[in-house]
Amino acid sequence: MSNRSTDELFQLIKSLEKAEKRNFKVYMKRIAGSEDLKMMTLFDALDKMHEYDEASLLSKHTVLQKQQLSNLKAHLFRQILTSLRLTKDDSIDMQLNEQMSYARILYNKGLYLQSLKLLEKIKQIAKSNNQVTFQMQALIFEKKIEAMHITRSMENRAERLSHEIDDANRHLTLLNRLSNLALQLYSWYIKMGHARDEKDVTAVKMFFEVNLPVHQVSQMHFYEKLYLYQSYCWYGFILQDLLMFYRYCQKWVDLFDHEPAMIATETSQYVKGLHNLLSAHLATNNYDAFRKVLQNFENFTTTEVANANINARIQIFQYLYTAKINLHFLEGTFTEGLQLIPHIEEHIEEYKLHLDRHRILVFYYKIACLYFGSGDNESTIDYLNKIINWKVDLRTDIQCYARLLHLIAHYELGNWSLLEYLIKSVYRFMAKMKNLSVVEEEIFRFLRKSFTLAPSRIIPSFRALKEKLEKYEGNPLETRSFMYLDIIAWLESKIQGIPVQQVRHNRFLEGRKGKAQEAKTRKA
Repeated sequence: MSNRSTDELFQLIKSLEKAEKRNFKVYMKRIAGSEDLKMMTLFDALDKMHEYDEASLLSKHTVLQKQQLSNLKAHLFRQILTSLRLTKDDSIDMQLNEQMSYARILYNKGLYLQSLKLLEKIKQIAKSNNQVTFQMQALIFEKKIEAMHITRSMENRAERLSHEIDDANRHLTLLNRLSNLALQLYSWYIKMGHARDEKDVTAVKMFFEVNLPVHQVSQMHFYEKLYLYQSYCWYGFILQDLLMFYRYCQKWVDLFDHEPAMIATETSQYVKGLHNLLSAHLATNNYDAFRKVLQNFENFTTTEVANANINARIQIFQYLYTAKINLHFLEGTFTEGLQLIPHIEEHIEEYKLHLDRHRILVFYYKIACLYFGSGDNESTIDYLNKIINWKVDLRTDIQCYARLLHLIAHYELGNWSLLEYLIKSVYRFMAKMKNLSVVEEEIFRFLRKSFTLAPSRIIPSFRALKEKLEKYEGNPLETRSFMYLDIIAWLESKIQGIPVQQVRHNRFLEGRKGKAQEAKTRKA
């Protein structure tokens, strides 16, 4: 039986906004035939359903016959898409597609010069909007017309066309190679997270160096630069070279600042760039820059471009609320951050047809960290269980650290009967995923030993572990251990007998005081 996650027609109808549903019904009234009445019955029935249930659908609507349902659904799917296509869409790719269709119609009518004139216009629009693929389509069509018909529309046209095609092809080849590199690096990160050991580092470096094409930034167009900067972003992030990651995230966002018209064309890429720049400032603990970018992001969310379609709104929700949680991590205000959770949960439910599993995993882990920092270990465990019990083959790093935090939360609750089993289970899982670094090995060694420690030895043991782990904070291959789980803050909270968020907040205040003193010294 089809269900919510697999029935494509149901998903499409549920993704429609009120205005789109209204336009579809107006469109169907214009073309309505006897068979279309069944389609509208099917449309209304699916629109009212919360979950797709074919048996219930057929029993409630006897006009819909089981043997006809498959064809009826396919026809309805096409009609909805047609209605959506007829709805005004100002996106540049839709405009260019439409213009290319008109050029084809003119050509088929034998109006070659008019077709060529329109193709020239398409090329100019495509070039000014960095749409090299449309530029190439127009050039290929133009070449076909010139090869088949003697138009005499321009002197030396063959030479000029050949030069234009060679130039467009050169840019397109570079664009494809860079976009492939960026996608493959991002895919590696989504599956594996950061480089886990020297073997990973060597493999990623070799892959990057072999696949990075020869290029000159001064001769590159918008998309080539965009994919180049993305490639370096993922490369730096995987290797935990945070300076490289920050530098190229900034270039990514600056690219849109230099060509603001591209924000409407590539809204998703712009939002993703802001998200990564915020992540870079979080990783480097650059609070002032983080607040500034977050403010710019929030200002952008109120613009018409940001609310142009559901895709933009979903992406903004994902990255804006991730950033808001991260702000509480920076400030050490975990309890305040808990106020975000109902809103996040509401939107996860609202957008569950659209949100990818990776983003939901990230939200669950960050929410669990908020609860842990605020001292609510039971709720921490509830959210971590959502990750642990969800069988997915991505972000093994999050799955590993979710289990480690789950173990620590049970330690905090004093669930000693579970701990011995959990220590063995989590250790085996992290070893299998090749996610055991020196930091994790030290944590497991401490937890195993903690069962036999006398009460008077607990605090000295926490202090000794903290001193050991602090030596690894500057090691690139150990950085991720501190990025995913602030184990130092937890150890400090145990030593001082105060909540984790108090440790983080004190650290934040000391950092602000240091910044103010530094600024004062510079002025003097």
